[in-house]
Amino acid sequence: MDDEEALRRYGLHPAAADLDEIRELLRRETASERRAQGDGDTELMKLFCVQLFNCGGLEDALLVWDAKSAGFDAACSIDIQLLLGRGLEAVKAHLATRSAPSAAAALHRLRELERDGEFEDFSVREHSAFYDSYYGDR
Repeated sequence: MDDEEALRRYGLHPAAADLDEIRELLRRETASERRAQGDGDTELMKLFCVQLFNCGGLEDALLVWDAKSAGFDAACSIDIQLLLGRGLEAVKAHLATRSAPSAAAALHRLRELERDGEFEDFSVREHSAFYDSYYGDR
């Protein structure tokens, strides 16, 4: 599957019934990216992260972080804001309750960027609209 097919199949705002499949596909691409740097399809990974962002599930923040952390290309392709589908404060609170080292790393990075002013004008709605336009213009 490529990003065009995934976009046709699930859209940017997927149905709840499709979320488990999207999560599993993202896990597979993340594993491919990790196994052999550059083997994963980072454009497809990014699209899956956008789809999960648009659904706003707190549990997806770590999945998006894992994808972003899979390699250099993924880190460049996947915006950190895609962790924040439920908003910055909600995601930080959620990550603070998780014991996984990746949760601590994600929380640390979010706090660093917040201190640097990265999220001052961040809006879930506006970020979603940006991706609606980005994928709509293809």
